[in-house]
Amino acid sequence: MTKPQSPPQSIADMLNARFDTLTRAEKQLANSLLDNYPVSGLASITAIAQAAQVSTPTVARMVQKLGFVGFSEFQARLRDELEARISNPISKHDLWAGDAPDTHMLNRFADAAMQNLRQTLAQIDPKDFDAICAALADKQSRIYVTGGRITRSIAEYLFTHLQMLRGGVTFLPAGDGTWPHHLLDLGAGDIFVMFDMRRYENTVLRLAELAAARGATIVLFTDQWGSPATKHARFRINCRIEAPSAWDSAAAMLVIVESLIAQVQQETWQDSRARMDALEDIFDTTGLFRKFK
Repeated sequence: MTKPQSPPQSIADMLNARFDTLTRAEKQLANSLLDNYPVSGLASITAIAQAAQVSTPTVARMVQKLGFVGFSEFQARLRDELEARISNPISKHDLWAGDAPDTHMLNRFADAAMQNLRQTLAQIDPKDFDAICAALADKQSRIYVTGGRITRSIAEYLFTHLQMLRGGVTFLPAGDGTWPHHLLDLGAGDIFVMFDMRRYENTVLRLAELAAARGATIVLFTDQWGSPATKHARFRINCRIEAPSAWDSAAAMLVIVESLIAQVQQETWQDSRARMDALEDIFDTTGLFRKFK
């Protein structure tokens, strides 16, 4: 069986991975490119150099350090990334349908989902994962969770489980106009978990900007290209999402979220068990679940 080929690493990932090896001027250039990525890299080489306040040769040298033959190849990759990030469901369907293997959809979709998960896990730093779990397990901090039009369901899934494990957890429906009220109590030491996949939503970006300004630690779940909210995030988990469908797959993201829930439960079990016992008593009192005798 042929091993699935990994998609090319994004230029943003390249810059972040190699940041410590760059010169001072190159780091200045990298920060400028990442500030409004990927659009910031689509101007002329002279304009990019001026925006970063570096020389044109600095841009050319860093492009070659990233493995590109020249500036034109660098920009071609950026344009490909931009096209992938803004693809709507119809264009994504047409792309997949034109090159679809002749197998059953169950197999095609499962193969894509498993490949997404493998590639997602390969890019997660276990230390970052552990740090996220430790922050969510810390009862001294308050937790806020939000998502976009599609990712809202995963955000609510995380919220429901965290609320069973500990107190001080709030779910923000980002599009209902009430979220600014929650920012009144948000501050340093609080954790804000956000979900944002391509066709990135302006509300999530604005929330990230405001939450970061108030000192909150932002944990961002996004796709392989990265939401614009990335620049405000302390922790970022990039999940692979492409699938043979007009819509993206959230399977890899859900597995990471469930892993996170399991780890937080393990770290808080002494307290969370008592909390869950109390919740079960409430369930019995209200008759929410059917009992079989």
